[in-house]
Amino acid sequence: MTTYAVTGATGHLGRLVVAELLSRGVPAADVVAVVRTPDKAADLAARGVQVREGDYDRPETLPAALAGVQRLLLVSGSEPGRRVPQHAAVIDAAQAAGVERIVYTGILNADETSNPLAGEHQATEQALRASGLPVSVLRNGWYTENYTERLEEFLQRGEIVGATGTGKVSAAPRADYAGAAATALLTDDGDVVVHELGGQAFTFAELAATISDVTGTPVAYRDLPVEEYTAELEQAGLDAGTAGFVAGIDASIAAGDLETSSDDLARLLGRPVTPLADVVRAARG
Repeated sequence: MTTYAVTGATGHLGRLVVAELLSRGVPAADVVAVVRTPDKAADLAARGVQVREGDYDRPETLPAALAGVQRLLLVSGSEPGRRVPQHAAVIDAAQAAGVERIVYTGILNADETSNPLAGEHQATEQALRASGLPVSVLRNGWYTENYTERLEEFLQRGEIVGATGTGKVSAAPRADYAGAAATALLTDDGDVVVHELGGQAFTFAELAATISDVTGTPVAYRDLPVEEYTAELEQAGLDAGTAGFVAGIDASIAAGDLETSSDDLARLLGRPVTPLADVVRAARG
């Protein structure tokens, strides 16, 4: 029997992937939830999932967490600036444990993007290739939840403010990315497989129009030059570094870095990607 491990298994994405594996008939005893705080995974343990402590920042915890694992989903760390050593620790432990394949959640268009988050994902891809292990790279686009989790804010303000121009975002909900990750974990083969993952692309003006249509509340998109957007973010209370970072992401969207024409996500899901309007509708309740 194959044993599958998911790191960050109590996070938004990791927990969904574990649920996907179970829903597809993988025995709970063959699923390892690697978590920093095992108490937070009590519900998974109650379902028969193996819960093991594994902390990216404590490499000594990782060998035991990955013992006996054949296929590993490495969910990227959530702390910019720390991901490269964190991921390297997991890759080293996977090599030592005899893991047969690593599936990694990276960033869309990693080969050519200017997204300020991309560097750590690019470095991780390089480390994965250098490991000699068979690898699948899930180059995930943005989560639609990045926007729907701010839905009430947009509705109250009546606008979305940004610096994306006419750039498009090929976003999809976390559940879709989780489904794709489960498929890759279960079925991918070959030395290095790269999936460019995203849904139907939309501009921020189209995002605003969709929110307006679904909710019945008018929401407009107000586009600003990057410098003006940075200044507005600082006026809203962000420090200069964070404001520049947020505006830099918008600039990368304007450049097309978070748009893809790839159908990899739908192919892995075996169905169309969930439309933006459906995600907004679900968020609205």
